Amino acid sequence: MVLVAGSANLDFVVRAPHIPAPGETVLGGAFQTFAGGKGANQALACARAGGVATHMLLALGEDAFAAPIEASLRSAGVTLHTVRPSGVATGTAFICVDDQGENAITVAPGANACLQAAHLPALQGLSHLLLQLEIPLPTVAAYALAAQAAGLRVVLNAAPAQALSPALLAAVDLLVVNEGELRTLAGNQGSVAQCLARLPCPAVVVTLGARGCVAREGDIFHAQTSFHVPVVDTTGAGDTFCGALVAALASQHTMAHALRQASAAAALACTQMGAQSSVPQAADVAAFLTQASQANEAEALLALRQFAGLP
Repeated sequence: MVLVAGSANLDFVVRAPHIPAPGETVLGGAFQTFAGGKGANQALACARAGGVATHMLLALGEDAFAAPIEASLRSAGVTLHTVRPSGVATGTAFICVDDQGENAITVAPGANACLQAAHLPALQGLSHLLLQLEIPLPTVAAYALAAQAAGLRVVLNAAPAQALSPALLAAVDLLVVNEGELRTLAGNQGSVAQCLARLPCPAVVVTLGARGCVAREGDIFHAQTSFHVPVVDTTGAGDTFCGALVAALASQHTMAHALRQASAAAALACTQMGAQSSVPQAADVAAFLTQASQANEAEALLALRQFAGLP
């Protein structure tokens, strides 16, 4: 059983030909709202991946923005532990998506900033705690230390990027980052493999966009190439990766298997608009992997390993 503790937002999404530069006004197109927030996205992705019961600790306001978030999570079977701070609005995110599917995001944390150490529910029966950095950093550290003491595996998606204390990193069993976050934490020196080796966590996964992903598990390195799909919107793809990865690991699969499942789920998430609305079901991932082209996979894998500087 997995507990995800983190942010939940209502996303306000507008399509535009390109993301505005500072001082620029761009005439956009379609506008939609979606349930989002890194924590909620990852909880929903974990639940949809199947094989593991998923709980989520989140904070929401007493407003209309909370309802679609709760409905989205409950529809996926996520058990909610909801904190409702008085007089604070539900978190929101304002997202511009360009014609290539890339995005720019501004987050107003709202109730997410009110999560505190005392809000952590009982940890009995749980195997994994999944965290991100869209709630207060002292709260993240308190949750990680409590979970470590209770014998859970602690997974931290260190996003958005920021400096982390040695105490927090010491409580993390698996760190998940993108390349920019990896270099921030590792001091931006050397190859991807050298940066992975420099971090003190027992296992680290780095996502490398269209190239794929690389993991260090102890002294062993794994590489997984990406799946090529028509990209509509990349919002939530990284969160889908994290949720699917933890679901696979909590189901006792190997790291190599988990990386492949997570990569496929993240690829499918890029083919639809929105964050939680784009997270695929387990059956869709299985069907996709059955049909996924293996053409040039060996060549792509060699290029990935060379780029990352893998031994």
